[in-house]
Amino acid sequence: MFLRNAWYVAALEAEISRELHAAKILGEDIVMYRKLDGQVVALEDACPHRKLPLSMGRLQDDVLECGYHGLTFDCSGSCVRAPGMTHIPKAAVVHSYPCAERYGLVWIWMGDAALADPATIIAVDHWGDPAWGMNSGDAMTVPCNYLYVTDNLLDPTHVSWVHQSSFGSADIVGIPLKVDVQDSGVTVSRWMRSVEVAPFYAQFVKFQGHCDRKQQYEVRFPAHAVIRAIFTPAGTASDAEPFHPDVFLMDSYNFLTPVDNNTTRYFWFQMRNFSPDDQDVSRQFSEDVRHAFEEDRLVLTAVHAGMAKNPSKLDLPQDSGPLRFRRKLQQLITAESEQSGATASVAPTEA
Repeated sequence: MFLRNAWYVAALEAEISRELHAAKILGEDIVMYRKLDGQVVALEDACPHRKLPLSMGRLQDDVLECGYHGLTFDCSGSCVRAPGMTHIPKAAVVHSYPCAERYGLVWIWMGDAALADPATIIAVDHWGDPAWGMNSGDAMTVPCNYLYVTDNLLDPTHVSWVHQSSFGSADIVGIPLKVDVQDSGVTVSRWMRSVEVAPFYAQFVKFQGHCDRKQQYEVRFPAHAVIRAIFTPAGTASDAEPFHPDVFLMDSYNFLTPVDNNTTRYFWFQMRNFSPDDQDVSRQFSEDVRHAFEEDRLVLTAVHAGMAKNPSKLDLPQDSGPLRFRRKLQQLITAESEQSGATASVAPTEA
């Protein structure tokens, strides 16, 4: 059901410390902690003897001791101590997961460790650029399958109904979408000419009157979304430099990590081309974004429940991007599972 040879966000950096941190990712129970040197460790959260979660154990320097019979595992998952035994059993081993830290997030590789290259973690444009501001990342748990969230992130039209007080405005309803399918994912976009500035953005743009607005929603495999918003004075639309001097640019990075088939962990942060050192702007940005994402969570929770009870057989034109993403992801999962000798399907039923 999931693409495993990929990087997923496991946690915010601040969530991982010397305290044992239990998490479930792609249906697998994992325990995470930091070594004395600060490096993140991720191990299978189950002692191979009686399957007590190792997160119920004790951290001894950089090794993890099971809280039942004291079997102790190093950062590679190998058992290094078996109290009362002259030999450590060969089966006394737990799986370890490659980890990396980028952008204030802890990333984890859930597939073949030999393929885990941190250089393939998504690149964030303008990270560290002193001319760009950033509002610190946050996270929420959404009680729905992650594919309903990717559907949502590939559907710019939903903002006119779900986010009427923030991202949406009445004069963008019905404007056609452009869908592009790449090897890396799917992008849905549209330019809207001479429209009102939506409420969320109106408090930040530097110009008066109508705007040309672009919505660009890109979701890369396995489930990483980059949403670009462009607001520029009416008649000055441009996809690239040179932009109008008063252009508003925002890149919203959204990372989805399936907990299991019914739950998704949603991580995000935003980059902006203005007020790089203004903490009040960052605070307002963060509060308003979280409010909007809470609106998404409410809707997606109900969508998951409704589709589980009675799956829809109706597709609308704006479903083109989400459906293409699902089909391509299914192909990748099928190819991966065939290589490993397993079978899998992206669930739930397509929108």
